[in-house]
Amino acid sequence: MRALVTGGAIRLGREMALYLAEQGYDVAVHYAQSDAAALQTCAQITALGRKSVALQADLLSDAGSQPLVARAAEALGGPLTVLVNNASIFEHDTLETATRSSWDRHIESNLRAPFVLTQEFAKQVPQAQEDAAGEPIASGLVINMLDQRVRKLTPDFASYTVAKMGLWALTQTAARGLAPHVRVNAIGPGPTMQGVRQSDQHFTRQRAATVLGRGSNPSDITAALGYFLNAPAVSGQLLCVDGGQHLAWQTPDVLGLD
Repeated sequence: MRALVTGGAIRLGREMALYLAEQGYDVAVHYAQSDAAALQTCAQITALGRKSVALQADLLSDAGSQPLVARAAEALGGPLTVLVNNASIFEHDTLETATRSSWDRHIESNLRAPFVLTQEFAKQVPQAQEDAAGEPIASGLVINMLDQRVRKLTPDFASYTVAKMGLWALTQTAARGLAPHVRVNAIGPGPTMQGVRQSDQHFTRQRAATVLGRGSNPSDITAALGYFLNAPAVSGQLLCVDGGQHLAWQTPDVLGLD
């Protein structure tokens, strides 16, 4: 079993790469600039008894995205059966401030790259097998990392949000188009790991403001990944692992009502 995790050197990508190794997968760890972290993650995977390789690629262009699946399969010694589209650019803009540059960066990283990688993954994945009852079992699984905000749209992070909404559409259409050989699902984290621009206080408040009064932890995200790995009848689905953040209903218009 072989997997590719984009953005697998740090943060949630690293957590998922290590989790896959613990589940018996050889893992290709993609990175853009975090070379030292990627090598460290690979070393941890190797220590778990699995094969690993760090692969640098710029996912802002097809020249970086298109060969990545083949590079990973060659390095790991055979076809990939899991692809985690995790690499993402998350920068603030609004409808008023967005530029062509901010639009392109978010669309290329969050939508175009996963689209190209999914195409290449599907080309090399083994054909569906049959279970004991003679029913097909998909040989490939794609996991797209979304954001709970696709269930609760806001005007902030406009280009990012549009790109993630596109990735949710891709999840559903690819689940139809690539069946029965490939399943395609998505995970939508909420406040899980503190953002680089966030203060400790803001992150704590954000987690506490969810419906459950808590955010998610990396182990919650890997648990969702584990569910999809072991759920052969599930495709085209989104799990929002967010403490119920996407269910928030005490918005100013509601709170202002008598």
